[in-house]
Amino acid sequence: MQTHDLKRKTPNYKAAQVGRGGKRGKTSGRGTKGQDSRSGHKKRPELRDFIKRIPKLRGQGKSGALNSFVPRAVPVPLSALEKNFKAGDRVEPKSLLKKGLIEMINGNFPRVKILGDGEVTIKLVISGVEVSASAKAKLEKAGGTVHA
Repeated sequence: MQTHDLKRKTPNYKAAQVGRGGKRGKTSGRGTKGQDSRSGHKKRPELRDFIKRIPKLRGQGKSGALNSFVPRAVPVPLSALEKNFKAGDRVEPKSLLKKGLIEMINGNFPRVKILGDGEVTIKLVISGVEVSASAKAKLEKAGGTVHA
């Protein structure tokens, strides 16, 4: 077999003619009169009417475009650490989970930030969590340490 012997599996079909002189005469299968029979006719999609009824969400953030990908940190106040931990304890996501101060999110530890609400009098070792500036000052004043 050579390339000039090849034949198509399906032959080309001519499009059915429309209008006078074609297989469909006169109105060409369009019926008579009205929007549907005119050339270039196009009905408005029905869905558009529903879309137009929905109020617009103003601003750029209509599709969550301005939302951050980074999940928000779970806040833990200093007063909660004072109640739940003893002097010299390590404060990290695992220990916060054990004490019930935070919960897992989709099987992962959430971002945690210790805030300076309340007072702390015990010495604590903080690691693996974010700490606000005021909380860090209060912890260091009580003799604790903060590791990044």
